[in-house]
Amino acid sequence: MSHMKILAIIPARGGSKGIPGKNILAIAGQPLLSYSIQTALKARTVNRVVVSTDDLGITDVARKYGAEVVQRPSEISGDLATSEAALLHVLDILRERESYEPDLVVFLQATSPVRLPEDIDGTVTALREAGADSAFSACAEHFTGRWRRETDGSVNPVNFKLSKRPMRQEYPLEYLENGSIYVFRPTILRDTGCRLGGKIAVYSMPAWRSFQLDEVADIEWLEWLISRLPATIPDEKLQSVRLLVLDFDGVLTDNHVVVDQNGRETVKCHRGDSLGLDLLRKAGIPVVVLSTETNVVVAERCRKLKVECVQGVGDKLARLQAIALERRLPAEEIAYVGNDINDLGCLRWVGVPIGVADIEPAVRDVCRLITRRPGGHGAVRDVVDWLLAAREKESKMVM
Repeated sequence: MSHMKILAIIPARGGSKGIPGKNILAIAGQPLLSYSIQTALKARTVNRVVVSTDDLGITDVARKYGAEVVQRPSEISGDLATSEAALLHVLDILRERESYEPDLVVFLQATSPVRLPEDIDGTVTALREAGADSAFSACAEHFTGRWRRETDGSVNPVNFKLSKRPMRQEYPLEYLENGSIYVFRPTILRDTGCRLGGKIAVYSMPAWRSFQLDEVADIEWLEWLISRLPATIPDEKLQSVRLLVLDFDGVLTDNHVVVDQNGRETVKCHRGDSLGLDLLRKAGIPVVVLSTETNVVVAERCRKLKVECVQGVGDKLARLQAIALERRLPAEEIAYVGNDINDLGCLRWVGVPIGVADIEPAVRDVCRLITRRPGGHGAVRDVVDWLLAAREKESKMVM
């Protein structure tokens, strides 16, 4: 999918009446708009992010958090202006200035701060796998009884009869459009003037990631939800990493072990991790595996991966600090990936503490980043991708 040009557009005008300055209102310590920008930049499928705005304050925030800006003219910036008008304006400007035409457009609402990068990637994938022309994110539910208020004030059932109430599982699966993510081919917008058209696919999101900022009362709830999201870390912290240290069981493996009748152990690993570690080594970032276990399978796997292996470590933090001293590295320049309570000391000490997606809950809050995938299923590849992307961004800034 990397060969596709996938453009994320975030319309964010300045004239909000319900909540003045809504798009750059501080939510959990960050401007509301920043969450959508950061999520788009972290999505694997998106390779360009543009904010459409008429407001200088929004322009400053957008650029600060890494997005491009297309200034929106006043005639499509009022209360009655449609999102489609802003989207089409961005496409026209980029075509006129750069002869740029994306293969797909990802339209993100600035008021949805709790979506994840994988939600964006999932919506793009839903479109592609269905061979569709457009797609949207939604909450999927087997709704129970739905009621409609009539003009006389009474209420009547919509999807069942009072005399025959269906079982919950008998209700049809329905989708509630959550307004968070839309993906479409540019021709759909140009030909129909709509964000959705042609063959339409749907991506199902959990209800809790579908909440938006509509009124002041939503702020406290959204801030609580944001506090439960995987932590993020500034690019400059990732750019400073000079050593990656990995736990073995539960990080390079799925934390399971198979023992045969002779006592020989085998573990399950992920080939994507192997390729990622090779790319990291070529980029000049060394890797050390630090394992409590002393096991031939650990040594053999590390030998094949061409990474240094330290086994039988009772005090992981003490050994890690010794490694740092030998290499003359401060804690701030070390990233550590763990999954369980025996990793707590190391995670608290290093500059970039990372947990795998299936990390033990007691360890999760110590981590600044949580991988998208569990241990043994590509978690290390997630980390490698973050480190290499940060390096690439740094090199572009230098140029």
